[in-house]
Amino acid sequence: MSLTQLKKELKNNANSEQAKNLQRFFKTGKGEYGEGDIFLGIYVPVQRKIAKKYDLELVDIQKLLNSNIHEERLVGLFILIDKYQKSGVSVTQQKQIFDFYLKNTKSINNWDLVDLSAPKITGRYLLEKDRNILYKLAESKNLWEKRIAILSTFAFIRENQFDDTLKISEILLNDNHDLIHKAVGWALREVGKRDMKEEEKFLKKYYKKMPRTTLRYAIEKFPEGLRLKYLKGKI
Repeated sequence: MSLTQLKKELKNNANSEQAKNLQRFFKTGKGEYGEGDIFLGIYVPVQRKIAKKYDLELVDIQKLLNSNIHEERLVGLFILIDKYQKSGVSVTQQKQIFDFYLKNTKSINNWDLVDLSAPKITGRYLLEKDRNILYKLAESKNLWEKRIAILSTFAFIRENQFDDTLKISEILLNDNHDLIHKAVGWALREVGKRDMKEEEKFLKKYYKKMPRTTLRYAIEKFPEGLRLKYLKGKI
């Protein structure tokens, strides 16, 4: 099935009322982080279902990622993930997909696009490889590259590998954007679900300095008494 057919199918599933809601939710107004993004108003499960029908080449996925329509970019990423996870895919092909993803970070430019793709492509690819690229992304001036850096480590967390999550969290602690505060807090919370001692070791060092949003996300699953102690600065 072709790229033209895919775009037509997306338009056939458009919902103008939902599109208005999504454009508000994803902050697409002037000066907001999603400024200029256009939505068709298609729910994510529907996009996943559509993506499963199309095994496009990278040249066509590139056209989707270049689109100013949010759903076209997200479906492009879903197809890319499917290609990466496909049975029989070679190491060379995975490297090609990984490189392609990193060349397109400017198009992976909203939090859902990052969160639904980074752990499954950059995270999975780097599981048994050098991870220096994530530290470069964490130091980027680009909001989405920084979020890719921390979200990629979710793949490591699932394998009980926490060092990179904690080191990248430390790099991002002083970032001024709320979307980074939330992402770091979320990552720390995921570490704590698997090893609370590791998370607390980090928190005891930084909890009084970190953004309040980060702390609230990080301790969300703590026992209530302990959670309140952190919030009151009494640890």
